Amino acid sequence: MKKSILITGGARSGKSAIAERLTKKLGASPVYLATAKAYDDEMTVRIDAHKARRGGEWTTVQVDVDLSSALIGSDHGQPRLVDCLTLWLTNVMLSGGDVNARTGDLIVALEKQSSPVVFVTNEVGSGIVPDSKLGRDFRDAAGALNQQIAQACDEVYLAVSGQALKVKPNDIEF
Repeated sequence: MKKSILITGGARSGKSAIAERLTKKLGASPVYLATAKAYDDEMTVRIDAHKARRGGEWTTVQVDVDLSSALIGSDHGQPRLVDCLTLWLTNVMLSGGDVNARTGDLIVALEKQSSPVVFVTNEVGSGIVPDSKLGRDFRDAAGALNQQIAQACDEVYLAVSGQALKVKPNDIEF
């Protein structure tokens, strides 16, 4: 069953927990494509908390910048959860990678999937304008990435206070 879902929301909105529950409903033996890197002790604690919440039924695959290959390589029938696109984008930008090329590769890989995939991303459009060029570049790249993935996905949900609001498909025609 091919199905692609994007869950977006603000920081601490509950989007990862929602995505984990949804991914488990899509099939047995879920795969967690983890994009976070532990650059310090605080991030290690956050990653460990995510792992503990998920439990042992997940197979975890660490992904750096080649998310498209990770999706293609894990497309074996079981549902996958990519958590999260904004951390993946950070990895791409900090490695000096071509964000547009990597995003294009990701869209192509997504279109070829035969197994379910759920993406988590941070909604950046409701925040303040960053005070640095790098911050503004990141916000702009994340906004463009989120829009492209949302367009490519079958369903989109907005997480608010641990609740999911279905955004796509909707009945509004533009």
